Amino acid sequence: MVLDTSVKAQTYVEDCEVCCRPVEVRYTSKDDEVRHFEARAM
Repeated sequence: MVLDTSVKAQTYVEDCEVCCRPVEVRYTSKDDEVRHFEARAM
């Protein structure tokens, strides 16, 4: 999974690379570092 750390906060849905089920991804970043990351199956 590649995150764009130039975006300060983002929530999106991505299919799991292994099982193809949807996963909701949320993260925040500051100074190009991920500060919070959460991923949950939908």
